[in-house]
Amino acid sequence: MNEHARKIAKDVSIVGGATLASRILGFFRDVILAYVLGAGMYADAFYVAYRLPNTLRRLFAEGSMTMAFVPVFSRLRESDGDQAAFSMARSAMVWLLLILSVITMAAIFFAAPLTRLIAPGFVHKPELFALTVDLVRIVFPYIIQISAVALCMGVLNSMGHFLAPALATSELNTVVILGAGVAWIFGLDPAYTLAWAILVGGFGQWSMQQPWLRKYGFRWRGPWRFKDPAVIKMAVLMIPTAFGAAVYQINILLGTFLASYLPVGSVSYLYYADRLVQFPLGVFGVAIGTVALPSLAKLASSGRMEEYTSTLAASIRLTLFVSLPSTAGLIALAHPMVTVLFGRGAFSPEAAKATSAALVAYSLGLPAFACVRPLFSAYYALSDTKTPAWTAAACLLAYAATGYALMGPMGHVGLALAASVSSWLNVAILGIVLRKKTGPWMPLDKTLAVSTLLSLCIGLAAYALSGYPILSLACIAPLAVIYMAVAAFLGVEEARMLAGFVGRLVPRRFRKKPS
Repeated sequence: MNEHARKIAKDVSIVGGATLASRILGFFRDVILAYVLGAGMYADAFYVAYRLPNTLRRLFAEGSMTMAFVPVFSRLRESDGDQAAFSMARSAMVWLLLILSVITMAAIFFAAPLTRLIAPGFVHKPELFALTVDLVRIVFPYIIQISAVALCMGVLNSMGHFLAPALATSELNTVVILGAGVAWIFGLDPAYTLAWAILVGGFGQWSMQQPWLRKYGFRWRGPWRFKDPAVIKMAVLMIPTAFGAAVYQINILLGTFLASYLPVGSVSYLYYADRLVQFPLGVFGVAIGTVALPSLAKLASSGRMEEYTSTLAASIRLTLFVSLPSTAGLIALAHPMVTVLFGRGAFSPEAAKATSAALVAYSLGLPAFACVRPLFSAYYALSDTKTPAWTAAACLLAYAATGYALMGPMGHVGLALAASVSSWLNVAILGIVLRKKTGPWMPLDKTLAVSTLLSLCIGLAAYALSGYPILSLACIAPLAVIYMAVAAFLGVEEARMLAGFVGRLVPRRFRKKPS
């Protein structure tokens, strides 16, 4: 593993550790929401309304904007210094607020036709449709808040700080949990209370970034330019990446559109299943893609293509080393996992069965979902933003066709399976085209072979325990330890690296002191 790959591993340990804490808190949040909302009308309305700004967040804020902002901001720091880069960030924020304020006002005014567009099946259910329209008007301004947070994240990441942005989601989860508690204790409408909690959480996410920005010398008060050349360059880069960087989320939004024609509860089944898949995906898949971009860009710009390809291969190997056993475990333990986490309150046994079926279908695509982000980073490092865009467009069409064909015989499970199929297609196309640009970059080595074989064993062991829900979930951690230990014994370097990652998560006072 070369120097750049080790730096990526180190930064992943920071982002992954913070994201792991956030995901654990997020699971607790979803357990609370499942208890309060269930999987009926209130849940469908809330998740459709929240999915609008949340999808735009992943598509625009954490997708194209961050991908375009970081390299431009970093190059400006190197060439003209911190103050010039800070001025560019302020200019970008002005444009961000102007554009998103107009979009938000339009969304509030046209909430009814917007709801009809994304969930047309709700039109035939008047009470559900009216509730969703109200929630859209409340929740949509969150896109302004979270986009501003993403810009702060871009500044901090460019300056080598990853912790505070990664912790921001934990704050939102905490506020949403408190909102659910308030609704339950005081007998308030849960959907409306949670919608307002999202806005409170968004403001909190923004606020917690500010001390770290000030620590690095950044202030929002200062010079800025309405026609900043660097912002214009960033905007040009965003045009193709706006679509390509978040094809998975667009698939989810399209899935909501199609699921609205299915029986009530289908949207919620897909949401809860997606949340479970997002756990390993968010902890490692997104983290690796985020921290790989600066190293890959530096190597590509200096013409060190051999190091570039080895660093990319190391990133993909690390991604697969984690995602393959995660896939096996999610498939084997789908039903006990859903039952234990969500199966209480308004969440019925039928909802648990339907959600677990969707989870199996989504899990088949988990390795592909995870590999897409570092592959996109590889293209952006080569200043190629067009290839990810057209491959995303092709795969979106594949998802629409596959989803439409499968939703008839398979219902919501067909939509989840279509997302997996289109993501694997995306990875295949990106890998083949990249090979033509750089030559062979991903050898079939020991890590992939060992990871695949051990993951099958992990899946079989987990399935053998699936009849005992509590016990099977309790065995996840021991199985993970066994997986890493055997892989390390067989000489897999990623296993040793992750052991160091776990070590960093353990507080110093609990570590064994040298004798």
